[in-house]
Amino acid sequence: MTVTTDPEFPTVAGSFRDPAGFVFESGGRLFRQINRSFAAEFDAFVAGGLCERLMRDGLLVPHTERALSEVGSPRPELAHKIIEPERIGFVSYPYEWSFSQLKDAALTTLALQTLALEHGFSLRDASAFNIQFLRGKPVMIDTLSFEPYREGEPWVAYRQFCQHFLAPLALAARVDARLPLLMRPFIDGVPLDVASRLLPAATRWSPSLSIHIHLHARSQRRFASTSMVKKRRVSRMAMRGLIDSLTGAVKKLEWAPAGTEWGDYYADTNYSNTARDQKADIVRDFITRARPATVWDLGANTGDFSRLAAERGIATVAFDVDAAAVEKNYRTVRARGETHMLPLVMDLTNPSPALGWDHDERSSLADRGPADLVLALALVHHLAISNNVPLDRVARFLARVGRALVIEFVPKSDSQVQRLLATRADVFPDYTRAGFEGAFAAYFETVESRPVKDSERVLYLMQRRGLA
Repeated sequence: MTVTTDPEFPTVAGSFRDPAGFVFESGGRLFRQINRSFAAEFDAFVAGGLCERLMRDGLLVPHTERALSEVGSPRPELAHKIIEPERIGFVSYPYEWSFSQLKDAALTTLALQTLALEHGFSLRDASAFNIQFLRGKPVMIDTLSFEPYREGEPWVAYRQFCQHFLAPLALAARVDARLPLLMRPFIDGVPLDVASRLLPAATRWSPSLSIHIHLHARSQRRFASTSMVKKRRVSRMAMRGLIDSLTGAVKKLEWAPAGTEWGDYYADTNYSNTARDQKADIVRDFITRARPATVWDLGANTGDFSRLAAERGIATVAFDVDAAAVEKNYRTVRARGETHMLPLVMDLTNPSPALGWDHDERSSLADRGPADLVLALALVHHLAISNNVPLDRVARFLARVGRALVIEFVPKSDSQVQRLLATRADVFPDYTRAGFEGAFAAYFETVESRPVKDSERVLYLMQRRGLA
């Protein structure tokens, strides 16, 4: 996670916008300060039982209150209280989630608002960036998002919810599953006028999408040129009706993952069962020898090999460019109740950059590493041949994001490389085993290499140079 450079109390850059408090680190631990300006609201949130209920139900990240004298603070003169939340192992962003991850995050946000209303509170924002995945499930991480409900006031987070959740979900379900990537350039969610233009005309006859996206967008345009916005009173019953309507709209949106290039990789290859089984045995052994606490699987497909780490209780992030494969992986995580696997959509040729104010609110992929161990199985030929990335640059990138590496070299004679070369000229003379080993030797020491039986593939266990 990107932080500022204060050597004693580095503050987490993504929390600077909230006058109610901020997140900082001290001694390798993560803390959140509640400022005096938000003291009454936070104390009521705790005293009324809502905070305890949300943590008990797994909807709010657990925290423990700490004494200011024990922890310290970069701004002690502002401090009301200090809490220590459970640290999220890997911070992910909405533009990296699969369809069902975004949908589950949306339903979690609406469940939070429903419970908040029952306790006399309301969410003052509904940012998708306030949701993270902890032990396989979405959870709210912003403890300061709750304020006392004021009778008659509309939900101030309604527009934000529609932009952060409903609009990208509708675009994914009705247009293209890749469109939630619009959350990357539009850091405060997909503008409703943009979503309205992109959605098919038929969605205007859908009551929920018509109200919450098309008419909502028209309303925004109507008041954009005037400072006079008429504030309508909204009863508590009407507020609950709004939340029920949004919940129904989200639940109706569906997407079936199918038909992408690598979504059915293992069903469409001459890679034998013998080779696959032995590959799994070698990867298991290499993981055991590396003894990682964190694993990144780059090009994980549906997560079959990622699970060789996750099933051991190792925190594992499974990245793939194929939205269908990631969706299938997440559905497996959810169905099995897996707690150590986080599937994410990631194009390694254009990975998530640092974004936001001063390029510092959202961390790049590399800034969230390095992982103790990177799995790069059946990956290099895609980068080198499909995307023309030289082998030495692949090696340099992998050395940046991982301390150790389990990597597979797939020769040109393999069916999958032949598939890539079928539609292009072979202009890759350096793509040989010797060329591969030479490129990686500049950044890694090879601990061991093993051929995969019944194939021409080779697996390597490597350690980044310069590590003790």
